[in-house]
Amino acid sequence: MSDRLDEVDKRILYHLVRDARNTSAPEIAEEVNVSAGTIRNRISQLEESGILRGYHALVDYSRAGGRLTNLYICTSPVPDRDRLSKQVAEIPGIVSVRQLMKGRNNLHVTAVGDDMQELNRIANDLSAIGLEIDEENLLQSEQLLPYHKFGPEASQDGHTIADFMELSGGAEVVELTVSSNADVAGLTLREANERGVIQADVLVVSIERDEEMLTPRGDTTVRPDDLVTLFCRGGLTRETVEAFGDHK
Repeated sequence: MSDRLDEVDKRILYHLVRDARNTSAPEIAEEVNVSAGTIRNRISQLEESGILRGYHALVDYSRAGGRLTNLYICTSPVPDRDRLSKQVAEIPGIVSVRQLMKGRNNLHVTAVGDDMQELNRIANDLSAIGLEIDEENLLQSEQLLPYHKFGPEASQDGHTIADFMELSGGAEVVELTVSSNADVAGLTLREANERGVIQADVLVVSIERDEEMLTPRGDTTVRPDDLVTLFCRGGLTRETVEAFGDHK
């Protein structure tokens, strides 16, 4: 089972994978036109859902005392794969265990040792618990890169569509961020409707602001950096979408 991610979630994941240590909530917030509080709240939600599972340092062990990093490509009987993976993780020197959904070569194990003698000891430990080592190689280098489809894209027409769903019958649900000088910024929802800034057949479903999810009412004021979800049975007009972006 998977969770739906909007563009804010994707951008958070992109930047945390790219450089979690030097990425701040305000920097991401400025890029996607929401508040830093919203970013921090979204990070907590990603952690709670299990999508964001941790923050890991990428260590060059060859520079840390000249240690060796070895990759063992192993085969485990499929019914025993989970159990053996847990046993592998307990072997001293193992730093990574990866399961593959296949019959052979279905466990990739990375280990660090002071020398070849220690790596041979690890190989013997892997064999002793019932794994067949098909191949092993010393790692030259390793890079961890962010998924490019979660990264920044050129904004069009000065607005950001954070999420979009097309429903049956032509209805649409669109999530929009509010730019600092948007036409809708500073207006109540009633005022936005009366002035035609938001088309008459649009329902504002929710407004996400920092750590709050607001239930919209006529007197609710739209603020810059809000994340607003709209529903429209016949589809949003270009003018309504542009009202949430930079006013030019």
